Amino acid sequence: MSTQSSRLAARMMVAPSVVLLLIWMIVPLAMTLYYSFRFYRLLSPDRTGWTGFTNYLWFFNSPDFWLALFNTLALVGGVLVITVVLGILIALLIDQPVKGQGALRILVIAPFFVMPPVAASIWENLFMHPQNGLFSAIARGFGAQPILFLEQYPMWSVIGIVSWEWLPFATLILLTALQSLSSEQLEAAEMDGAGPFARFRYIILPHLTRAITVVILIQTIFLLGIFGEIFTTTQGGPGSASTTLPYMIFKQAIAAKDIGRAAAGGIIAVILANIVAYFLMRGLGRNLDA
Repeated sequence: MSTQSSRLAARMMVAPSVVLLLIWMIVPLAMTLYYSFRFYRLLSPDRTGWTGFTNYLWFFNSPDFWLALFNTLALVGGVLVITVVLGILIALLIDQPVKGQGALRILVIAPFFVMPPVAASIWENLFMHPQNGLFSAIARGFGAQPILFLEQYPMWSVIGIVSWEWLPFATLILLTALQSLSSEQLEAAEMDGAGPFARFRYIILPHLTRAITVVILIQTIFLLGIFGEIFTTTQGGPGSASTTLPYMIFKQAIAAKDIGRAAAGGIIAVILANIVAYFLMRGLGRNLDA
């Protein structure tokens, strides 16, 4: 009896926060779903009504939508590959006993605390600027023409900026997992004649599997909503070359003042995120149970 009473008391104490969290999530989602089926433009407030799936069909019939969808997936995939590969290499590097190891780790992690628009501005003006940027100065030093990164390679530029922001996160998670690896296993493998690459392939990499899974799952959730870096640097251009799904929704809501279409785009983005999360959990979730 006392056990049931304690369980009931625990549920009653947790209930307010659970209800508040549900309201916090369900109400905006319900309103977005409601407006996605309506004609609602801020420039034409007198014209309202139900449009059915017209707003959704506009996205699916727009060539920019499929390009934005591809750019979104390319951004997520590109950043994941760069951050995981470089994160493993940097974690292996800074795990070695060197002088100033603490300061080095702080410097490696520091970019993660820079706000996205600030980071994008730094890269745009200090590194990628065609006249005053560091990369253009290096190119002129070798007698070559500066590369217009944001004009010629807009999507790759955004991927590079976002990777720089998220690399510290991946490095920190992987470094933590690396430090939990028993040194006795590595010493035993070394005594048995295993070289550095064999130790990495058969001992270190399998040990990092769970950490890599965590990095991929968490980063994917946030990378699907990347917006600030694109708005600060390329603004989706040239043309729609670097437009992602979140930025396309932004253009419909703010530039075109079409709340109905923006709401439909938001629902599509939610569905896309759930599909990606489903396949990630099917493909990688088993590593978390290992």
